[in-house]
Amino acid sequence: MATKSSKADVRFGIISTANIATKVCLGMHAARGATPSAVASRDAGKAKSWAKKHRIPRFFGSYQALLEDPDIDAVYIALPPSMHHEWTIKAAEHGKHVLCEKPIALDLKQAKEMVHACKQHSVQLMDGVFWVHHPRANHLRKSLDKELIGRVRRVTSSFTFTFDWDETPVSNIRLKPDLGGGSLGDLGWYCIRITHFAFGDLPERVFATARYHNKVDINLSAMLWYSNERMASFDCGFDTVMRQWFEIAGTKSSLVCDDFVLPNSTETARYFMHDGSGKKRKEFTIADGIQEVSMVEDFARIVQSGKLDPRWPAETLATQTVVDALARSAKQGKIIELK
Repeated sequence: MATKSSKADVRFGIISTANIATKVCLGMHAARGATPSAVASRDAGKAKSWAKKHRIPRFFGSYQALLEDPDIDAVYIALPPSMHHEWTIKAAEHGKHVLCEKPIALDLKQAKEMVHACKQHSVQLMDGVFWVHHPRANHLRKSLDKELIGRVRRVTSSFTFTFDWDETPVSNIRLKPDLGGGSLGDLGWYCIRITHFAFGDLPERVFATARYHNKVDINLSAMLWYSNERMASFDCGFDTVMRQWFEIAGTKSSLVCDDFVLPNSTETARYFMHDGSGKKRKEFTIADGIQEVSMVEDFARIVQSGKLDPRWPAETLATQTVVDALARSAKQGKIIELK
């Protein structure tokens, strides 16, 4: 189909019944301008029961059958990363707009092909990073644009959680190399995105070190050098307690958030501004924002507008570019030049 220009609800087809699909489906039910209309699984029985449980009127026993449904406007792809490339391109070829889980692809080559296919078929592509759609992100953006913290000099972030390593969860897709597992793509994606959010451009060079299990990075620490004497660093991993914070430090003050990926409350979200002395801080509280609802609404507005938004595929490609460079650095044990 061509890009919609009407204000009718965007009819979503959900590809996969993974856990994350449950969360996004709830967001679709709550979002203005969107309706979860169908779900697809390779197991028709599973699709049927999942559809009934989540109040979805139709189900399919194959992904292809969902794509061939003319009453679906967009798809949400919650498959493992190794399947994103194939099904994003197929969705685009069937005229479906694509909201795809992150990491968007296995590498930059795949990501570029996905972006090209969506552009060629005039459909929107967006990766499933929730936090950039939360109203809190708009407040942070205004603080940066108004230079309330001065010139941004450094971004530091972390996203970690731990498995029960006494019983290694080998069935978890995060630990399966053939499915695109690894902490860099799964968790580091968010850290790279907050860095790009603050700086707005790509690093000139990067370095990373990682620890591997079953050929998958289970933790990774990174350094990124940017033009104009700016720097960033982050760590991500499956072997440390839950940490999901960032600091954007400038020449006057800094912005700090301790729950940027998964807000501790669905009713309010907060962040802090620390003054230049490090002795005083101001807390900002933002009400009324469930980030997965905001993401679906942002996506639906683009589809309804009839005009594709190039920002989202551009940010996806920027993130994947850094992921690829850091992955090479960790494996080769050396600094990788991007420019």
